[in-house]
Amino acid sequence: MTKTAFLFSGQGAQKLGMARDLYDRYDIVKATFDSAQAALGYDLRALIDNDEEKLNETIYTQPAILTTSVAIMRLLAEQGITPDLVAGLSLGEYSALVAAGALSFEEAVKLVAKRGQYMTEAAPTGSGKMVAVMNTDAKVIEEICQKASGLGVVSPANYNTPGQIVIGGEVAAVDQAVVLLKEAGVRKMIELKVSGPFHTALLKSASAKLAQELENVKFDNFKLPLISNTTAQVMENEQIKPLLTRQVMEPVRFYESVATMQELGATRFIEVGPGKVLSGFIRKIDKTADYMNVEDLASFEAMLKQ
Repeated sequence: MTKTAFLFSGQGAQKLGMARDLYDRYDIVKATFDSAQAALGYDLRALIDNDEEKLNETIYTQPAILTTSVAIMRLLAEQGITPDLVAGLSLGEYSALVAAGALSFEEAVKLVAKRGQYMTEAAPTGSGKMVAVMNTDAKVIEEICQKASGLGVVSPANYNTPGQIVIGGEVAAVDQAVVLLKEAGVRKMIELKVSGPFHTALLKSASAKLAQELENVKFDNFKLPLISNTTAQVMENEQIKPLLTRQVMEPVRFYESVATMQELGATRFIEVGPGKVLSGFIRKIDKTADYMNVEDLASFEAMLKQ
């Protein structure tokens, strides 16, 4: 039996006006944005449509992507399109928790606004950097980060695909790692446009604040398997709080998570939310995998045709 996995977008996928065409047409999408507004105390839809500068600030980006993703997931559910298992990239893990029935949307949207705030406080814009390293063995990258860490924090932050691993940390240490990687023969590296070095030890204070915040949040039992970013294994109920606390400062193991989903029978992947980043990763991880993304009216209608 074919199983469908939903993958939820992470930070960086946001764009001005995202899902506006779905919002104008479908009540469930509008209702989701209305609940976000009630939970947050400001008009998230207006911010997404009109204020690109704010939309790119972590504290607003996180609720914006979560709300867009959950709205689209609910729209798909109305059409009988539901997942058998779920995962999300970094921030996307919170959308996955909502999809898996472990966290209410209203709780999630307030929680990610706090998470965004803590991440910004821990790593203010410009305090660090992230660089995608292409077509290089993970062990080589890990060893070079170790060597460069005499100059400060630098470590792998995202294992996106076997051919794309992102490193992050303090500027001097990341720059040194880049020099050493070039010396080791690495040809292609891309500096990422992110506001901070997420998923590194520099986020330790954010992790501590998030742990305190999570103490006030009630999680329910999982209705579906959710694959954790941090372990690349199925998350158990008692692990939710410790894993979300670790997730903000530990690397995201995306390609191992996809492998786990495939072992559990997933053959079809649907990326839910803005952008096509995760679909691109799936294509690179497994050329035979069946994948689609749903982010707007055109992609939603294409999905229904299938």
